[in-house]
Amino acid sequence: MIPSRHTRRSFLLGEAASRELAGSGQRIGSPVSLAEGRSSLLVSVCRRAMACEFEVQLAANRQDNSMEHVFEALDLVEAIETQLTVYRDDSEVIRINCRAADAPVAVEARLFGLLQQAQRLHRETAGALDVTSGPLSEAWGFSRREGRIPSEAQIADALNRVGMQYVVLDESQRTVNYARAGVSINFNSLGKGYALDRMAELLAEHDVDDYLIHGGKSSVLARGSQPGSDIPGWRVGVRHPLRPTERLGELVLRDEALSTSGAGTQFFIRRGRRYGHILDPRSGYPAEGLYSATVIAPTAAEAEGLSTAFYVMGPERVRDFCDTRPQIAALLVGPGEREGDVRLHAFGIGEDQLQESTN
Repeated sequence: MIPSRHTRRSFLLGEAASRELAGSGQRIGSPVSLAEGRSSLLVSVCRRAMACEFEVQLAANRQDNSMEHVFEALDLVEAIETQLTVYRDDSEVIRINCRAADAPVAVEARLFGLLQQAQRLHRETAGALDVTSGPLSEAWGFSRREGRIPSEAQIADALNRVGMQYVVLDESQRTVNYARAGVSINFNSLGKGYALDRMAELLAEHDVDDYLIHGGKSSVLARGSQPGSDIPGWRVGVRHPLRPTERLGELVLRDEALSTSGAGTQFFIRRGRRYGHILDPRSGYPAEGLYSATVIAPTAAEAEGLSTAFYVMGPERVRDFCDTRPQIAALLVGPGEREGDVRLHAFGIGEDQLQESTN
């Protein structure tokens, strides 16, 4: 059964789309552009940044100077990475983390806006999204991809340094101050989406339209329509989270963004139990109960942040969230009744617009 609350014309899944997606070979749980089968109509430009591939797809027969602006947009991603990364000692985020517990730190305007967005999403998701949860990732070993089970004391120590309530923003002075020592921010759950949004802003300033951007295949932003398509928008596929050769179907994006979160690639197993890298910042333990969470939202940062939060929140709370926010749609994939089966929980999607794949 696929529960649904309200319709959304741009959100489609179907058996035929699942067949078309087959064989593209992308990673489990990540959205896949269906433009791959129409490469003669498209030109694709890629750049590695933020530990993933950013890709822009647009019409191959454009006669304007769009490509120049595409390269500018990819350059912007590199600049944003330099600002947000926690792996370079000279980044602005590292500077904030080193100083903000001692005194208020002035923040660049757009980064301050991202902090405000993180604070709003933290509040709206009742703490399921928290950009201060880095100490928990360290305690569980995920920050270095060396999974381990921490002791209760180690989890308690990490939780003592987690919480957006300790991040004090002063809009009038555009400063940030940490109310507790040991607090730090990390934009792993928002950074790629934020970069996609900034790219789209730059392209809009130069009247570039009809394109799709991937950020590591888990985040997608679409503008206009896919060249050669018989429907408005861009078609994007969602993989089956358990069977890499199968697809759940496809979605159509038009002037909106999509993000998928799941623990299909980052996890470890101890004594037969699986521990995924998406942690509940309120309990300190890995989130359980879902295989993946896909979100469509007006902006890529919001889609990325909410896909992480929805994975933590689970179907019932996500239903309540979407009931009051018609601009947000979600597809959650959880365990089915039999081993190896899945159950889809769709919110913001009409039942006549979603069909489970039969392959």
